[in-house]
Amino acid sequence: MKSVADDPNSQLNMINTPPVVLTSELAKVYRTGFWLNQKVVSLKSCSLKVYKGETFGLLGPNGAGKTTLLKLLLGIIRPTGGRGLLLGKPLGDRNVKQHIGYLPENPYLYDYLTGWEFLQLAAGLFQIPENVQRRRIPQLLELVGLSQADARKKLLRRYSKGMLQRVGMAQALINEPELVFLDEPMSGLDPVGRYQMREIILALKAAGKTIFFNSHILSEVEQICDRIAILAQGELICSGSLNELLGANNIYQVKGQGGDWEILKKWLPTFIFEPDGSWQGTLQDDYYDFLASLRLMEGKIIAMNLCRQSLEEFFIQQIQTKNNSLN
Repeated sequence: MKSVADDPNSQLNMINTPPVVLTSELAKVYRTGFWLNQKVVSLKSCSLKVYKGETFGLLGPNGAGKTTLLKLLLGIIRPTGGRGLLLGKPLGDRNVKQHIGYLPENPYLYDYLTGWEFLQLAAGLFQIPENVQRRRIPQLLELVGLSQADARKKLLRRYSKGMLQRVGMAQALINEPELVFLDEPMSGLDPVGRYQMREIILALKAAGKTIFFNSHILSEVEQICDRIAILAQGELICSGSLNELLGANNIYQVKGQGGDWEILKKWLPTFIFEPDGSWQGTLQDDYYDFLASLRLMEGKIIAMNLCRQSLEEFFIQQIQTKNNSLN
């Protein structure tokens, strides 16, 4: 699937379209202590933009200020400084809330309601007519992979962690929002649960929804997001597309079997023959032509990976640089 960041036409459209999330020098300072005379800076002068149709990932270690920024955008708390716009309206504007969805990191769900009843409750808060609810609730349950039988009969207190996350996602979408906020949507999930949540997010992305989510599971972010930003100690230290941050080189590490070694050496400057009969090397040219040539040589690919820094490596490097600058 081609991302927004990889499509030049989409990038041009973003430039010509007002961002759906815009912050300028946004800051939050908490007062603590018995006399409230101590200050804790949770967010410092944060400026960022998120455009329509983007999947935007906000990364950072624990305590970096990710949830604080999310709560500021949602109007749950008020900023100490700076300003922001959500769907063109000032932060905290009540009319905007009709058009956004939100899944908290640890959602509180009513234990003695079934999944279906909980979604009916959420729909009622948005004053969604009952005839619309009867159509929309089954659609959402199908999207998040919960059978209607479980949703109708099983109490939420009997749901697994993964099921609770999925029904929480369904309530975040009950009002058909333009913009969806997800706070650590894969937190505490096992590999199967993370896969299911990733597929749901990708389905929303394919439907053109704008998604803003916090996460510390970097492998998932790398697969999903068009752009990312990294927060450290309340400060936004970098933002951009994965290609901008990690590099967009077209050098591949290739491992394979068979073929004509003399021809392979011309394609792969660092060609190495392994004792088990396989070979490997780096490919710097158009890999489509290489694969066509390899097919004619009756060779096959075992592995082929883009040679660039991983998001995890980049993230650790940025955090260490930030920490070193403060020491």
